[in-house]
Amino acid sequence: MARKIGSRYTAHQIVGRGSAGTVWLGEGPEGPVAVKLLREDLACDQELVGRFVQERTALLQLDHPRIVAVRDLVVDGNDLALVMDLVRGTDLRTRLDRERRLAPEAAVAITADVAEALAAAHAAGVVHRDVKPENILLDMEGPLGPGGAHPALLTDFGVAKLIDTPRRTKAARAAGGAPNASGIIGTPDYVAPELVEGLPPRAAVDIYALATVLYELLAGFTPFGGGHPGAVLRRHVTETVVPLPGIPEELWQLIVQCLAKAPASRLRASELAQRLHDLLPLLRGIPPLEVDEPGTEPAPEPWEEDEPERPAAPRRRGAVPLVPGAASADANRDTHTSMRVPAPDELAGGAHGTARAPRAPGQRRPGSARNRAAAVRRRRLTVGAVAVALAAVAGVGGWLALDGDGGQVPPGGTRQSVPAEP
Repeated sequence: MARKIGSRYTAHQIVGRGSAGTVWLGEGPEGPVAVKLLREDLACDQELVGRFVQERTALLQLDHPRIVAVRDLVVDGNDLALVMDLVRGTDLRTRLDRERRLAPEAAVAITADVAEALAAAHAAGVVHRDVKPENILLDMEGPLGPGGAHPALLTDFGVAKLIDTPRRTKAARAAGGAPNASGIIGTPDYVAPELVEGLPPRAAVDIYALATVLYELLAGFTPFGGGHPGAVLRRHVTETVVPLPGIPEELWQLIVQCLAKAPASRLRASELAQRLHDLLPLLRGIPPLEVDEPGTEPAPEPWEEDEPERPAAPRRRGAVPLVPGAASADANRDTHTSMRVPAPDELAGGAHGTARAPRAPGQRRPGSARNRAAAVRRRRLTVGAVAVALAAVAGVGGWLALDGDGGQVPPGGTRQSVPAEP
């Protein structure tokens, strides 16, 4: 059913849903548009509405071929909406779900497009703060680029910043955040370490997120993802990235630099775009990588020693849902949710190390929860066997004893000492 959005736009049908709201196919004075209608509870937040209006000018001035342009921001009663250019295509997450990983040439071409978009945004003083495959659109009507990649456009500028208000941060703390913790807006798999440590978002957080996307396009999984969001956030701070075999060393060193823990060590967006374009000739013809994805470490459960080993459930790729029980399609399409920053003692809980390395399916990882559970069972069996043996010896000892010369003493008998000869 069609609905009016302000006085100039009409939304005809829903084409996507996310945690922040719904995306509609709409019509405006200049033709078809995409309308992102934010949730009603957000529209009722006067502080957010005020920030929405303040950001209008900056968002409308973002003009670049690799950015999905914001045409208008509408505040009308309970409606709070961004009116954007309509892109005929799909998002990068949909392509990853279908193909799992891309050939290096196509992956780098898409990443270079997004780096160009970020360079334009950063030059205008705008930080995206939520770069991820769901926010990268592929224009199916545009000309094919290197590796057969469709042109990539970055969308959802400003949404994360609009939702990140002091009031919502306080609510996040009241819901269980530590006293010295602040809220994080974003998606755990792509959050830069400095955000986890409570520093303000600068342009470098977008570079870190984009490098994470590139790693995911090549490997089929993110470098620090998997498991509880809190564990993911801590890995960003404490662990180093696992190398990817089969790509040129120049590309790997570029990824490592952009995933550096220190923001100042990362490249600027314009530098990253140029370096990626320079690498494209080296990647021509290289097939998608064959990389074993790390499996989920299940919680230890009791089972019999002779029971066949239970297969590990595959770890979901891409972003981790932040709301337990939320449908994956909705949770991952648009995740702008406040997350608690781990306290300093939590971040210091593990020594710096390397993120869990990919391994062959079914192969146990040293130190995994299942290995620890198996070790506990083996120790219990060993202790039990020793206890039985000791009990048996104690029982026999009640019937037999040795005299001083090594002879047996009958049950109930007494030891006799033999005097020494003069």
